[in-house]
Amino acid sequence: QVQLVESGGGLVQAGGSLRLSCAASGRFFSSYAMGWFRQAPGKAREFVASISWHARRTSYADSVRGRFTISRDNGKNTVDLQMNSLKPEDTGVYYCARRRMIDAGPDELTYEYWGQGTQVTVSS
Repeated sequence: QVQLVESGGGLVQAGGSLRLSCAASGRFFSSYAMGWFRQAPGKAREFVASISWHARRTSYADSVRGRFTISRDNGKNTVDLQMNSLKPEDTGVYYCARRRMIDAGPDELTYEYWGQGTQVTVSS
């Protein structure tokens, strides 16, 4: 089974930065798109960013475009999310996921493997 483990979450003040990392283990194949989703308390999970297997295409939610950057290292089987200019509304549990296709995209139902999440809290 593919296992995804997120790390790097924490507490930060508004305007600060955090970098999340997702490490894959088990039967993981690099030729899949990867994505980040988040879920705030009492809210539905929402798309944040995704990246194609060759890293030539990316997709971002309008709420994070220009502030967040997704990247990947296929040799290490890792996916990172650099988050800058953080806002209180960015607070939530962030999940790493593997898509069942090679291209980037926001559709949650197309992601088949999920990590357990890492907490990000942004104070005002």
